[in-house]
Order: sequence, then C-alpha cells, then structure tokens
Amino acid sequence: MKHLIAGLGNIGDEYRNTRHNVGFMVLDAAAAASGIVFKDSRYGYIARLRHKNAELVLLKPSTFMNRSGNAVRYWLQKEKIAQENLLVITDDIAIPTGSIRLRSAGSAGGHNGLTSISEVMGTDQYARLRIGIGSDFPRGRQVDYVLGEWSTEELLIMEKRIPLAVEMMLSFAVAGCELTMTAYNRKGKTLSDDSVLPPAKQ
Repeated sequence: MKHLIAGLGNIGDEYRNTRHNVGFMVLDAAAAASGIVFKDSRYGYIARLRHKNAELVLLKPSTFMNRSGNAVRYWLQKEKIAQENLLVITDDIAIPTGSIRLRSAGSAGGHNGLTSISEVMGTDQYARLRIGIGSDFPRGRQVDYVLGEWSTEELLIMEKRIPLAVEMMLSFAVAGCELTMTAYNRKGKTLSDDSVLPPAKQ
C-alpha cells in the first residue's frame, strides 16, 4: 500500500530552524533513521521509504507554505495515491509545545498550509499529524512567532518528541488512521510532566 506523507515547511536556510518547519524536521528525521535521501523534484523534495508492507512517499513541498496544496495534489495524482492514504504533518499553535495529535480530518484552524491543501483538494477530509509549537507570543505577533527560531528549551523537547512523530507516521501507513489515533494520541499528549511546555496565557 502506497501513502503520501507531506511534511509542511518553507524551503531556504533562513527557515530551517523555525517552528513552522516542524513538518520538514519529522521527515528529515525519518529519512536519516532509514538511510534515505531526498531528491529535488517537481513541486518538492521526494524520498521513498518502505516499512513492513507499506510504501511511503515523503514530500517536502518547495512551493512555500501557502501553496502547499499544489504539491500535495500533484504527488497524489502522479503516484495514484488515494486521499485516505494522505498524511499531512504540520505545526499547531493551538496545542502545547511538544504535544502530538493525529486527526482524520478537520478545519485548517488558520494554518496557511492546511488552508491551501483543503482549497486545492476541495475537502478537509484528510489525516493530519499536528505537532504543538505553543502560543507564547503577544497578540498580533503570530507570524513572527511561527517563523521564529526554536529556543534551546524548545529544541530539547523536540529532540524527544520527533521520534514519536516518526513512529506515529509509520503506524499510520501500516495500521491506518483510527488504530494509530487509539494507540498513540494519549501518548502524544505528553511525554512526561516536564517535557511539554504549557500554552502561554493570552
């Protein structure tokens, strides 16, 4: 069974260590653990990973965040992958830093990448793995925050959490969305009492 795993982010060195690029971070970690490399291709960077009975096409769109839908649609069609076998990995300011949640569908919640994918595909009925980056920013400074670089404390948390996100991604491809949500969403909520930063007070 073939799956498209789209990790969202922005290309370029200036975005490499930013919170908005956590989708790229997960795919890079998966590739490094499997000894595979990404190749520059149309609308993005592509790597292929086999896990048990699943074939994963890993996509890091090169379209920038607000046009992610173009890349996702192209590779779904090119690889003849069903929509239910799409998983989008994205940052989320609505949940605490380091928290990880899998959902089978849902609104974009103001996320430009998810908005683009939903608009281009004409539906929000696709799975997404949401990785919390918290909301420790003043009112009106959301863009600066998501495009800002991780703090040292945040990076330490992400080092612990990214492997779990990779594990959930692989489970999605092998076991499906519902079973993975049942098995992992409670574990994704918190690693330990001090491993997830609480959301900031607004």
